[in-house]
Parts: sequence; structure tokens; C-alpha cells
Amino acid sequence: MNGTKIGAWIAATLGTLYFLAPLIATFEFSLRMRRGEYSFDAYREVFASGDFQASFLYSVVQAVATIVVTTLIVVPTAYFVQLRLPKLRGLVEFITLLPLVIPVIVLVFGYIKLYGSSSILPLTATETGSDALLMFGYVCLGLPYMYRSVETALRSIDVRTLTEAAESQGAGIVTILFRVILPNIRSGILSGAFLTFAIVIGEFTFASLLDRPAFGPYLQLIGASRAYEPSALAIMAFALTWACMGLIMLFGGRTPSAAGKR
Repeated sequence: MNGTKIGAWIAATLGTLYFLAPLIATFEFSLRMRRGEYSFDAYREVFASGDFQASFLYSVVQAVATIVVTTLIVVPTAYFVQLRLPKLRGLVEFITLLPLVIPVIVLVFGYIKLYGSSSILPLTATETGSDALLMFGYVCLGLPYMYRSVETALRSIDVRTLTEAAESQGAGIVTILFRVILPNIRSGILSGAFLTFAIVIGEFTFASLLDRPAFGPYLQLIGASRAYEPSALAIMAFALTWACMGLIMLFGGRTPSAAGKR
């Protein structure tokens, strides 16, 4: 038993060093912008950049819009599949997995071909149309994560009993979804939302090929022309991603009753 514990600790230590060593080296390099001493000049340069602020704000707005649209699509779909159409569960799960199977570059070229300037619905002809197309592309990328988070939350509650109780009180389907089901699967929605947010903030292919001023292309542009700022941005992106993961653990671990009490 002692040998097994020692081996487990050695494996855990090596794994931790494998992941942390590059991160520590990147952070240390990001502090060396000022010759001969450590400083946060690279981080100050990043935050002071108008391009950083504009691209990050653009991606945040896109992420919020993506989360709202994905939630409005996924929650009713998962609800009706579980309550009324359980035989379609396999088909719906297959459809929601397609964005993980089809390469992103194939998706974006398909979008451009379908909604290009020469198509019936030329979304790429205007900035507003391109923004909308990018948002729907992000909805596609976030669909697998949001659907599984919501479906897992729905399976943890008695959907049929809640629905019948609400219907006995005269509630309509919209009232049931927004006032009965949503509060009970809030943790699942938040988990999917944080995952979607992390995906949108770091996504590059869609935004680059649609020529939108998102955070992902900005990271690539800075990485090709600067030395210390890319390291600072990498640390910031890593911290943002892990903040989302921490929020998922915080909210995803709550039961509906515990979340309600809080």
C-alpha cells in the first residue's frame, strides 16, 4: 500500500510539473519587458491598448448573445425530448455532437458559401449580418456543451411531476419553462454558459475567416508582432478559462434546493 501511495504521489507530482512548468515559464517571461528587473509593464501595455479593449468587449458581447440564443434553443428542446419524445433522444444527441466531429474550418466555409454575398441571404455583405453569422457559428460550437449540461440537470429533477403540478394550476408551457423548469436546472445552464463563454473568447477560425474584430484573431495578431505582450495575454486567457472552470465547479455542484436556499 505504501508503494502504491508513493507511486501515485510521484505520478501526480510529475503531471503537475508537466502542466505548471510551461505556465510558470510563460508568466516569468511576461514580467521581463523592463530590462534587468521584473515588472507588469506587458500587462499594462495590454490593458492600455484600444485594440485589446475593443476586441475583448466584442467577444464578450458575442459570448453573451451566444449563451442567450443557445439557452433558448437547448432548454425547450431538451425539455420536450425528455418529457414527450424520449425516443428521439439518441437522434438529438447525435445532432448536437456533430459540431465536435465536423472541423470548424469546414463549418465556416459552409457558412460563407451558404450566406455569402452571392447567396439568397447575403449575411456577409454587411457588418451586422457578419456579426449575426458569427454568433450563430458560436451557437453551433457551444451546442454540445450546453445541451449535455442542460440534459444532465433535467435528468436530476422530476420533470413530469413538476409539469403536471404546474398544469394543474393553469400554467401554460411558457410559464412552465421559465418559472418552473429554468430555476430547477439553473446549475446546468450556468455550467453550459461558462463553457460556451470560454469557447467564444478563445475561438479563432470563425472570427478570422469572417473578418470580425474578435479576441481570438487579436491574440494571433499580437503573437506575430510582439514579444512580451503575447505571454501576458496567454496568462490572462489561461486565468479566464480557469475562472470559468471554477465557476462551473461552484455552480454545477449545487443541487436545486441548495442553490435556491442560497
